[in-house]
Amino acid sequence: MRKISYNRDSAVSYAHRWAYGRNPKYYNFDRLGGDCTNFASQVLYAGSEVMNPKPTFGWYYYSLNNRAPAWTGVEFLHNFLVKNQGIGPVGVEVNLSLVEPGDIVQLSFDGMVFSHSPTIVSVGGSPSPSNILVAAHTFDADNRPLSTYQYVSIRYLHITHVNTW
Repeated sequence: MRKISYNRDSAVSYAHRWAYGRNPKYYNFDRLGGDCTNFASQVLYAGSEVMNPKPTFGWYYYSLNNRAPAWTGVEFLHNFLVKNQGIGPVGVEVNLSLVEPGDIVQLSFDGMVFSHSPTIVSVGGSPSPSNILVAAHTFDADNRPLSTYQYVSIRYLHITHVNTW
């Protein structure tokens, strides 16, 4: 296995392209609990170009009924990214000073469960919630300041690299 760079430009371009639309290659989960993590996974895939086909604990989408929990579930995506030793994107939790475009933010609106996964598309010179801009589905947005969300808890997932064969 080898490590390659995560293509942040491709990830951000994809996020802007599909922020207010739905790529017909993927099911729209808006009516099944939300589409935010599905969209975040699509963005990650645009920047990594590789899925992890490992049953149950991988990160992949082939169809509505053939996908990993990590593709569409907030907690599952977090766990996949921070624990991934196989192929696919790898992430670490960081403080906001280390985020970059193409990274993922996860929000908890009740302080107990993380339930939203916007993608960072822009970061100001000194990152703060007011100059970190995100794209997201479910509550469709592009270039939305992170500070406009009413969250209780937040975590930042910085993509460090992509494992590939």
